[in-house]
Amino acid sequence: MEKVDFQIALGKRIRQLREEKKMSQAELALLCNFEKSNMNRIETGKTCPSSFTLYKISISLEVKLSEITDVIE
Repeated sequence: MEKVDFQIALGKRIRQLREEKKMSQAELALLCNFEKSNMNRIETGKTCPSSFTLYKISISLEVKLSEITDVIE
């Protein structure tokens, strides 16, 4: 899997988990303490989040980090 493909898959997985929690992008960004535009870039695969950012997202979504990063099909 190429880096860009991984970023896109990771973003889709974050969006899926967020939507399952019935949470908006703005709500998740607020819980993670960063801008909604940053959350949008992550969910659309335009940026690759750091491991700490992924950790903050997992805490905010109340899921294990592995639930976010397990994107290999």
